[in-house]
Amino acid sequence: MKYSGRFGDYGGFYVPEVLIPVLEELEGAFYRFYEDGQFAAELGQLSRDYAGRPSPLYHAKRFSEHVGFNVYLKREDLLHGGAHKVNNTLGQGLLAKYMGKTKLIAETGAGQHGLATAMIGALFGMETKIFMGVTDIERQSVNVHKMGLCGAEVIAVEGGTGTLKDAINDALRYWTAHVADTFYLFGSACGPHPYPTIVKHFQCCIGKETREQCLEKIGKLPDMVVACVGGGSNALGIFNEFLEDENVKLIGVEAGGRGLSGGRHAATLVAGRVGILHGAKAYLLQDDEGQVYETESVSAGLDYPAVGPEHCLLKDSGRAEYVAAEDDEVLDAFELLTRTEGILPALESAHALAYLMSQKDKLPGETVAVVNLSGRGDKDVSIVEKRRPKK
Repeated sequence: MKYSGRFGDYGGFYVPEVLIPVLEELEGAFYRFYEDGQFAAELGQLSRDYAGRPSPLYHAKRFSEHVGFNVYLKREDLLHGGAHKVNNTLGQGLLAKYMGKTKLIAETGAGQHGLATAMIGALFGMETKIFMGVTDIERQSVNVHKMGLCGAEVIAVEGGTGTLKDAINDALRYWTAHVADTFYLFGSACGPHPYPTIVKHFQCCIGKETREQCLEKIGKLPDMVVACVGGGSNALGIFNEFLEDENVKLIGVEAGGRGLSGGRHAATLVAGRVGILHGAKAYLLQDDEGQVYETESVSAGLDYPAVGPEHCLLKDSGRAEYVAAEDDEVLDAFELLTRTEGILPALESAHALAYLMSQKDKLPGETVAVVNLSGRGDKDVSIVEKRRPKK
């Protein structure tokens, strides 16, 4: 390949030989089209008129009063489909169209990427298959129904734990047998090169807007930018524009599940070790023999034992700090934002809010924190009700 797809020692492409020419074709098409005037203009128009960009930057005043410093929400939850995922699916879907592909496949955990892919399949008239673990199908039934309404076929994956890792496994196997006419619309900034680069590129609109909005609304850059991290696309999308600003702290918040003690496995960057999964070298949750652990999290979208390779480099370099939020803290954050602002955050995004709640009485009152509110929580209401039944 022309580009190594390396982030320090991380990334690369560790894939079956049959996929190498397909990834090379994808890489070539991306670098040919992403700066092409016609492609950029069409994507810009769709991002504005279909997805609803730019998304607003909102000062959450009552939530801020609770934590004792200023919290601003980058409202990706207001985009069409209810999450940041549409930024990437529009970009990759348009790329598939320009490449002459007629079919889309995708993996999904929380269902937001699956829904966003199904929407784009309907928009462009492409046959669409969504691979989703049976565990996630059960806890995200509303999104599964929405995918079907858009005309997508949801393929239930029963292997392993029936979660995101297993959905990716089956999607890759399917793609290997259908490379000629099928585009694999990968959902996060992980997997084999060139996907981490492609996904980050289509999500960088978040950070560009946030920087401009901070300077316009606040008159300065934020003191910290916080985002949840599963594969890590929403975090890289908002982090990227601030990487050179050393005074802006970058905080990635992973899923700690029910806690990291007692042999439980969660929070890849906090507790993982380097290995290879789904075509890339990155931190993994694995045992001494390299077997990947089963993960656990209240949020299906963060239930993944690996992470995007660029996050691994940001961790090692110290440019970004990675922490874990446990399920109970996340549920507290979901409830607090809903009650103070009337905004239901996705449980994924609530991990970032939980970190800010943990900083109460620890930061100066003039601190400005921006949170990427990557999705809305309609899909998670039944989960919250099960975990926090009304008394």
